[in-house]
Amino acid sequence: MATIPHCLCCFESLAAHLEKRKPLTLAEIQKSWAEYVRANEAEASSSEKATKQAPALRRLAEESSSSSSSSASNSTLSLDSSTPATSVSTTPAPASDEDEEKEDEVTESPLFVTWNINHPRYGWTLRGCIGTFEAQPLDQGLSDYALISALEDTRFNPISKAELPHLQVAVTLLTDFEDAADAFDWELGKHGLRISFVDRGRRYGATYLPDVAVEQGWTKEETVVSLMRKAGWGGRKDKWQEVEMKVVRYQGKKNKLEYAEFKKWRDWVEKQGAN
Repeated sequence: MATIPHCLCCFESLAAHLEKRKPLTLAEIQKSWAEYVRANEAEASSSEKATKQAPALRRLAEESSSSSSSSASNSTLSLDSSTPATSVSTTPAPASDEDEEKEDEVTESPLFVTWNINHPRYGWTLRGCIGTFEAQPLDQGLSDYALISALEDTRFNPISKAELPHLQVAVTLLTDFEDAADAFDWELGKHGLRISFVDRGRRYGATYLPDVAVEQGWTKEETVVSLMRKAGWGGRKDKWQEVEMKVVRYQGKKNKLEYAEFKKWRDWVEKQGAN
């Protein structure tokens, strides 16, 4: 499935393009992410240990208060100030080592990169989404389509540098392509759809990723009709079933990441380089 490093790669490619610098490669990102996770785990372990020790230390401080009230006061203040670091709690939970090894085996795949922006009124809204059904080497494909979907989706203006802090990226690796028996031969929330058809001499085609129908609250019929409209079909809604179409269903292994998490990792990377 898509991984956090895959998402980081997309953010890194876009940020580097907008900041006019050379981006890290996917291999470099995967290595630094593993080191970043280990560093945070070590920090969390240290904080947890300190938290478990605090009650016992606090009791000792209280017991010593009878002999030196001022000393007890100072001890209490120092204990209260040793609050465990909270930055780790917002870091996406890493997969197990075994899962990471399995995920690392995926070196090429059809993929889509989706950019969403956090609108103050409507929440996360689409900002760009483009992908390919041709298997891509992930080290190049992620970088390419991160930029294509951010800068070349004709439905939107190119993403600007000022928008970076408000973005979320989602990477979907496409798998399990199958010819569907008909327009209803698929499962909501499980399958994405790719349709193609000819009507009055014009060729049409479009796709929806697996999560689109569920996010919109559509039925299967509503999904297919909407997909036909997306393709540019302008026929009567009640006549859609008269159109003969080919339907391919597929599945998607998705992961997503917000800019704030990318920034934490990027700041850590830069700090390591400065040391």
